[in-house]
Order: sequence, then structure tokens, then C-alpha cells
Amino acid sequence: MRWPAMLAVLVLVPVLSLAPSLPAGAAERGTGDLGVVIERAAGSVQIIETSGNRAIGRVTDLGDLSHASVVFSRDGRYAFVFGRDGGLSKVDLLTASLVGRVEQAGNSIGGAISQDGRLVAVANYEPGGVRIFDAATLAPVAEIPATYGEESARSKVIGLVDAPGQRFVFSLWDAGEIWIADLSDPSEPAIQRFTDIGTNPYDALLTPDGRYYIAGLFGEDGLAMLDLWHPQAGARRILGGYGRGEEALPVYKMPHLEGWAVAGRRAFIPAVGHHAVLVVDLETWQQVGQIPVAGQPVFVMARPDGRQVWVNFALPHNHIVQVIDTETDAVVQSLEPGPGVLHMEFEPRGEEVWVSVRDRDQVQVYDTATLAPVATIPADKPSGIFLSARAHRIGL
Repeated sequence: MRWPAMLAVLVLVPVLSLAPSLPAGAAERGTGDLGVVIERAAGSVQIIETSGNRAIGRVTDLGDLSHASVVFSRDGRYAFVFGRDGGLSKVDLLTASLVGRVEQAGNSIGGAISQDGRLVAVANYEPGGVRIFDAATLAPVAEIPATYGEESARSKVIGLVDAPGQRFVFSLWDAGEIWIADLSDPSEPAIQRFTDIGTNPYDALLTPDGRYYIAGLFGEDGLAMLDLWHPQAGARRILGGYGRGEEALPVYKMPHLEGWAVAGRRAFIPAVGHHAVLVVDLETWQQVGQIPVAGQPVFVMARPDGRQVWVNFALPHNHIVQVIDTETDAVVQSLEPGPGVLHMEFEPRGEEVWVSVRDRDQVQVYDTATLAPVATIPADKPSGIFLSARAHRIGL
């Protein structure tokens, strides 16, 4: 008759173990207004909160963060930081601590978290392929070598995103292919390969609804698009003129496709080698407009309500940010936060935007209604800014 008491103990022990170990003086809180700023030169991240527009902690010793990206656990508590040196780090936002770190490859370029939040995938240049880890423990789960040709060569992998259906989608730079990996059974990933998609896919994005995967092509003009609702139709080319073009300027920095802005039925995308933002109809995938801007765009990002698009630029115009009104397709304001503007991140409802200004060692926060600065946070050579709201968005 002692079973009920014993069962009560068995139930209570794991529940109690979930209580966070907070630093001295820290208050209990949720994670919905938290995020991280990459301090690329220092190999650290600052933990930020948007309600008070301030930094609340720093986590160090994260390796080479020169091209770092971040995804979040589905509860928003943990940030998974992907370093260029192959490091995968798990950071606890509540305790400002490093939970675990795996040096899983020699050269990496980003990652993704699965639809159910249980798996973390990392895209690797060396060795070429994708490695899958348990999100809770960082234990290895699966490896997908990016082999091609005679199956002896391995390609660099880029453009890795999560997609509905417990899938990851990525591109092979050397092979000119797109792969879909279904991880419904993590022990046996099911792979679909799409070949001859174009020369040297260099970056990719997933549309916000999770339907279309689009890869940019470094070796030729145009983009490759795969409809994930109907993958059997294969990849097709869109925007055949997208690229450097006949009279393009020297390209100082390739734009990030993940910085595409989708507003209503149109996309606003950075031109390559031109001082312009291109407007694309998402029903026809045809260019329907072109907006002159101050320089060569790097990120073209939409405010969550779609009414504004914010643009930053490559050298020699990387001290400027321009704001486009999507109703008039006109630049309505030019801001000068300072040299080395690298990234922008909107708060989830769009009332403010965070801007990293590397060469001033600052993150600046702007009110998107007045376009006035409202806060400045010191940071050591900041680059990427990632808010925990990304945990609930497909493809980010």
C-alpha cells in the first residue's frame, strides 16, 4: 500500500529539476522579450531584452563568430549559436550561461532547428554535409554527407532551413543541387535530391509560409525555386535577370537572401551589383518594380506589418540605413547610424528595430513610427541580432 507515496516522489523529482538556476539578484521572467547580439570579434554574445532596451548578460568563449547565426528552442529559453569554426553552442538566456558546446566540424555556415524543436541541424563546408544533434543534449543523432558525382566528392552545404513536415532543406554549392531531408525518423533520414538547379547556389531562403525554397546562384543570373508543396515538380528558374547583369558595378558584398522582405503579395529583394531594391510579384514571380537606393543592398527587411522596408548597404555606403514606404515604393528617410551597419532586427510587433553598428561598438534602437533613435547599447563589434520571437517562425 506504499505505492502512491513512491509514485508521488517519482513524479515530483523531474518537475523540481526544471526550476532555473538564476544568477544572484536575477528576477524570474519569461523569454518572449529576450534575444542575443553577436559580438563577432570577441567570440561572445550579449543577452538583450526589448522591454527595457538593454543588455542583461554576456556569454563568452563561443569560438569564431565571424559569420554566426542563431536559432531558438521552441520555449525561447535556449539560443543555439552556429560558429564559423564548426562550433555549436547552446546558451541559456535566463541564466546567461553556456549549457553545452560541440565542435562538430572544421568549417560551418549556419543551421536550423526542426519543426518539433527536438533536432538541431548544422550546415558544414568541411566536411561537406549536414550533421543533426539532439536539441536537449547536443548528442549526435545523424549525419548526411553531401556527396555528388561519383559519390566520392563532398560539397559545401549552404542555405540550410527548417521546413514543415519535420524537414530540412539545403543547397550544395559545388554540386548545384537542392536536397530535402525528412527527419520524421531521425535514425534514417529520407533524402530527395534535385540536380542541375544552377551554378554555385550561395544562399537561400524559405518564404514565411514555408512553401517556397529559393536559392541564389553565384555562378549565373537567376534564382532556383522549389515548391515544397509539390516537390515532385522539381526546381525551376525564376527572375532570369537577377544577378550582376551586363552593366553591374563591382560586387562588394553578396546580399543575404534571408533578408528578403515580404509585404503582402510582393517581395522586396536586394539587387546584386546595383543601387536598387527590386519589387517582385509573388503570384507570378516576375519583377514589377525597382526602387533606387543609396548603395548596394545587403539586407532588405520588412517591418512585421509590411508597411515599411528597411535597407542597409555594403561598402562604401555601410553607414546608411534607408526606410522605404511600401505603399508608395519610395525612400522616405535616410538614417546614418554610423560606419559598419551589419544587421537589423524588428521587435515582434514592429514598434522598434535594433541596428548593429560594428565600427561604433554599438547597437542602436529606433522607433519605427518616428524613425528616431531611442536607445544605444554598447557592444563589442556587434553583427547579427536575433530575438527569441524567431522560435515561432518557419525558416528562421
